[in-house]
Amino acid sequence: MTGAVFIAGVDEVGRGPLAGPVVTAAVILDPDNPIAGLADSKKLTEKHREKLEPLIKQHALAWAVGRAEADEIDQINILQATLLAMKRAVESLSLIPHHVLVDGIHAPQLACPVTTVIKGDQSEPAIAAASILAKVARDREMVVMDALYPGYGFAKHKGYPTKQHQQALIELGPTEIHRRSFRPVQQALISCISSITG
Repeated sequence: MTGAVFIAGVDEVGRGPLAGPVVTAAVILDPDNPIAGLADSKKLTEKHREKLEPLIKQHALAWAVGRAEADEIDQINILQATLLAMKRAVESLSLIPHHVLVDGIHAPQLACPVTTVIKGDQSEPAIAAASILAKVARDREMVVMDALYPGYGFAKHKGYPTKQHQQALIELGPTEIHRRSFRPVQQALISCISSITG
């Protein structure tokens, strides 16, 4: 590996949900071991993502997952929490990247050069691989959260603001994993307080 240039792809999943963490991944692919079928995780079926995830972990030179919790999102906002989670993922890699490619237009402050790539999960295999790892990790976690917090439908909608989720928020109130800085959660909190005091 002497003289090799390590380029890490970074992507996030979970900026839009009302509950749960924002999860990121960083992946350094092995140019000598290409992985067929890499694509934006949102364009792949769950079955396809589940099939690719172990292949990425097996064939990549390095990979890591980072996260920021709901309370961190509430404290510093979703964008800053996403950048923090990206930084955590990159800094957890077993290899130090020479360059980092980040999906989108915002990049974390890192010790190495960073390039943002709009729709990078469609054009850069390392970013696509990162999007798959992040998506699979977060989806699995939300299935676990569904068992811990029954009635919200986390296994189905993964915390996104579906009609079912917003109705459950009103009826059951926010959980510990809900993002209190997000408007629908704030409204549910106000509604809960009103029903108690009223």
